[in-house]
Amino acid sequence: MKITQVEVFDIECPKREAWNPVFIRITTDEGLTGVGEAGLAYDWGHSAAAAMIKEISEAILIGFNPFQTELLWSRMLRESFWGLGGGPVIYAAMSAIDTALWDIKGKALGVPVYQLLGGKVNDKLRTYASQLQFDWDSQVNRLVQPEDYGRAAEKAIAQGYDAVKVDPIVYDKDGNSHFDRTKLFTKPELRLFKDRLQAIRDAVGEDVDIIFECHSLLGAATAIQMGPIVEEIGCLYYEEPVNYLNSAVHKKVADKVNVPIAGGERLYNRWGVRPYFEDQSIDVLQPDIGLCGGFTEAKKVCDYADVYDVRIQAHVCGGPVATAASLHLETAIPNFLIHEHHTYAIKDWNRELCLQDPQPKDGFFQVTEVPGIGIELNDEVVKRSPNVVIK
Repeated sequence: MKITQVEVFDIECPKREAWNPVFIRITTDEGLTGVGEAGLAYDWGHSAAAAMIKEISEAILIGFNPFQTELLWSRMLRESFWGLGGGPVIYAAMSAIDTALWDIKGKALGVPVYQLLGGKVNDKLRTYASQLQFDWDSQVNRLVQPEDYGRAAEKAIAQGYDAVKVDPIVYDKDGNSHFDRTKLFTKPELRLFKDRLQAIRDAVGEDVDIIFECHSLLGAATAIQMGPIVEEIGCLYYEEPVNYLNSAVHKKVADKVNVPIAGGERLYNRWGVRPYFEDQSIDVLQPDIGLCGGFTEAKKVCDYADVYDVRIQAHVCGGPVATAASLHLETAIPNFLIHEHHTYAIKDWNRELCLQDPQPKDGFFQVTEVPGIGIELNDEVVKRSPNVVIK
């Protein structure tokens, strides 16, 4: 079997600015196709990932045997030159390609991809409603007042979720966004953040889990300032309290806060996660299949995490292909913790991108049993966006 064609779709979403899932579809000489997604759907970088996929496809993919995923991954890592230096653009492209090849392998062998990863370990995947600061509704809404956070949580709980995630620090009291929260907080700021979290706790009760999301906006000092609040609310874990540019800073926060620490969506492979495992400053790893090398590398990273008793919650913030791929990985690993379902994933402008629409039922996902990863692009929609064909 040989690869004969690669299509790359750099999605433009008229209903939502700054939302650009990047899809790939690979076709073989036997007529089988596989789809993958690069993990750069939001903010900057999507067009760079789409261009990188095109370059790799032209360089080594056409004519390649799709079953040789390990060989291809090694070649992409080393022959790209940049793979050995790291970064989201090269790894996003590698990830999309690798995912599509596993999809082809599953279809060729007539089995779902999770079977190729070791078989089913987790039949039902507990799922949480992610990013309540944008509300949990058909539209994205910027929430400011604490009571609005409580109402958003109530909407999610009414749909069967028993866990939610929120970033209560990105918006100030006037609704302005802040992407640098390294300056020490004032008492009124701390009170506002606590009130938002408390409103969620009051709305959902003591038995619902709350995940505190920071998006790496904090510095070590402000992350430590927030520690007592996170502990008092009883958060399940403290996500991305600081950035990944200096792992020693992460360790400093982990030593000061008595709540499990989560992170990993901006760590791209085994080498990237190593210092956090060795100093044990991450308790919940959040690899993104669309960034950490696709199934080939993600499975290795999860197995590596298990050596250190680190649990896995795949980072999922993208199109439906990202959701489908994550479900197969999480179904097949023993250290799975919980699945992320982003508020964008319930919006019509995201759900229309594929023919299938993966959504949880009563707060749980179950992986599809069809061969491959079980999802196909909706050509009627995706072909409206910029796309290229490589042969």
